[in-house]
Amino acid sequence: MRHMKSARRLLAGLCVLGLFLAASLAQAASVDNLRLWAAPDHARLVFDLSSPARANVFSLDNPRRLVIDLDDSRLNTRVDALDLEGSAISTLRTGVRNGTGLRVVLELEREIAPRHFTLAPNEQYGHRLVVDLEYPGESAVEDPIDPIESMIREQEIAAERARSEAVAEGRNPADVAAPDVLEPASPHPRRDIIIAIDAGHGGEDPGAIGPSGTREKDIVLEMSKRLARVVNAAEGFRAVMIRDGDYYVGLRQRTRIAREQKADFFVSIHADAFNSPRPNGSSVYALSQRGATSETAQWLAASENQADLIGGVDGSLSLDDKDEVLRGVLLDLTMTATLNDSLTIGGQVLDQLGRVNRLHKSRVEQAGFMVLKSPDIPSLLVETGFISNPGEESRLRDGSYQQKMVDAIFGGIRGHFQRNPPLASLLAWQRDRNRSTAGNEYRIQPGDTLSEIAARHGVPVAQIKRANELNGDVIRVGQVLRIPRS
Repeated sequence: MRHMKSARRLLAGLCVLGLFLAASLAQAASVDNLRLWAAPDHARLVFDLSSPARANVFSLDNPRRLVIDLDDSRLNTRVDALDLEGSAISTLRTGVRNGTGLRVVLELEREIAPRHFTLAPNEQYGHRLVVDLEYPGESAVEDPIDPIESMIREQEIAAERARSEAVAEGRNPADVAAPDVLEPASPHPRRDIIIAIDAGHGGEDPGAIGPSGTREKDIVLEMSKRLARVVNAAEGFRAVMIRDGDYYVGLRQRTRIAREQKADFFVSIHADAFNSPRPNGSSVYALSQRGATSETAQWLAASENQADLIGGVDGSLSLDDKDEVLRGVLLDLTMTATLNDSLTIGGQVLDQLGRVNRLHKSRVEQAGFMVLKSPDIPSLLVETGFISNPGEESRLRDGSYQQKMVDAIFGGIRGHFQRNPPLASLLAWQRDRNRSTAGNEYRIQPGDTLSEIAARHGVPVAQIKRANELNGDVIRVGQVLRIPRS
């Protein structure tokens, strides 16, 4: 009888222990998947979790390692299938820590600067732990701009900024000395015009997903690569890819990369989406300083900007050396000139796209897309078509159709720069070399206006505009105008 009571007590204890262990396991987070995104300047390791888990991330030396400890967590996936190629990670090991925790050890091939954060569930994923391995001193692009070309572009930017400051301070911009690069010099710099190409979304952010499962991030990356090949094949142009693989780049970082690479123009490639399969057609967007110009544009701007929550990054243009009033005036002047260029180029791109696809909007739309907020670089966002429309989704996946679209995009961009090449560019040198010097041309000097030039030569402004294919009154120092005979 005594033995039977002892057996019952033991069985009851085992049951309580079993229930305790079951409850503990139920509360523990499981790592259901691991994903790795490798970029030129960083790698991103993402843990898919069944529930939130507290993480502790720290580095070790000799050998170089990164340790990721997750409390009350267990591994529920294979790690040997993870592709480490292109990242700083040579080996990934896992083990149990303190009986209930999970330890992940990354053996590293190079120095890194780690950071980590958690993300709440969204439409695609559940709870996530994101661990970024940033590579100090590494460029975000594979083929960064040549130092000499960078110096030439810096001089051009400095000259424009100096003239803007003169206007903002009430001085005559003609009194601002132009750097040597803007003078007729020998040899001419003949630099390439740099086009920054931004494939939207990427990595953790798939963008819109079509009815057949087509991911926007894949389509726009392929189209961006095609566009880069077209740009690089054109004499006097060079492409800079903001991302050239399946990884995420923060929205502010995209324009920061373009600025670091001294881009003359920034184009962001996307595929539109709506909550109905009916809308179709291509659209072109430039920045609006007053917000969105239509309800659709406003909705799109909000959804694109929210994607930056995935990256967890921030940044801004610094004018710390200027007083508050001058900062505002300078930004206003710069943004006005940049926006005018964006709208002009956008109109030409839209015209070319209309020859390939139906246009969703017949004019350049304006909205508050974060990737367009670069005060000093003309920028456009091109929605190539509606991936949410079954027919357009199918066309967007077709290689020959993609090629027609990128040819149209570059056709609009190239047309603008052939008419208005930056002064130190190869296109400007070719234009000036081929033009006659018989006295019917005029090189614009600091302080000139179109009306003053017209009056000086006794020719109506309208005739000068027609002869030089000018859409507005904006002219640039160093630009050569053909003066028609009166």
